[in-house]
Amino acid sequence: MQDSNIQLNRTDHSQSEPVIIRQRRKWLGAIASYLLLTVLALLFVAPIVFMIIGSLKPDSLVLTEAGTFKAFLPGQISFQNYRDVFERVDFARFFFNSLFITSMIVLAGLLVNSLAGYAFARLRWRGRSGVLLLVIALMIIPFEAIAVPLFFQVTLLGWRNTYIAQILPFVANAFSIYLFYTFFIDLPKELEEAARVDGASTLRTFFEIIVPVAKPVFATVAILTFLTQWGSFLWPLMVTLDEQVRPLPVAISSFQTLPPIQWGDIMSFGVMMVAPILIVFLLFQKWFVEGVASTGTKG
Repeated sequence: MQDSNIQLNRTDHSQSEPVIIRQRRKWLGAIASYLLLTVLALLFVAPIVFMIIGSLKPDSLVLTEAGTFKAFLPGQISFQNYRDVFERVDFARFFFNSLFITSMIVLAGLLVNSLAGYAFARLRWRGRSGVLLLVIALMIIPFEAIAVPLFFQVTLLGWRNTYIAQILPFVANAFSIYLFYTFFIDLPKELEEAARVDGASTLRTFFEIIVPVAKPVFATVAILTFLTQWGSFLWPLMVTLDEQVRPLPVAISSFQTLPPIQWGDIMSFGVMMVAPILIVFLLFQKWFVEGVASTGTKG
């Protein structure tokens, strides 16, 4: 009996060792992952921190402290750079142009792309599968491939140097349609069937039944569209001729070469350009994460 007890104790001890080793490896792996993610986060945040702090320093310090750790320390705080931006260029006009163009693309795109995604996911019509495959194929075509033909088309229509040339070509988006499609296709059909029993039309069912439960995907598409269009540079550069319709990305490219070159002012311009993107993402972060998770798992 004594020998058997000793043998059992040895067996229990030998079985517990691998468990302890696995737990230690798990903890070490978690610590290593968090350290790696922290380093990567600091690398991505560092340019933003540098830009914000540089915008609050005198222009002479921005150049002398660049490349050192002093560049990330506040030091002498001044808002003169921000005042200089408004004095040197019509920043308010550029900001309005970007805000108006991006907002119109987002709002019109949500309507058009959501209706298209709903039609692909729920309605049955001839050629639906073929058109859906065409929409998916359009996702792989880069904008640069069609920029020149689109430029000639806009010029022939007389839309160059207008808001409509910067808005209309980007309202319908293949990727946004696909996101809406992947979300709508797995929604319970009982919601629509109950509405149709009550005599609701297709459009009424969409706006009163589907849209309220699809807020995550609407937020996801809105944020992705806003981020893409707010930083759009190539197309506005091609179709704008003067400052009246010029958005921020094109304006800052001209501002950074405007003599005298003052890096503090350029940093301030960049901060005011990036701030709306951060605000929009923070406001809709919860819905954005939910939308990405739902479309990613349902697709």
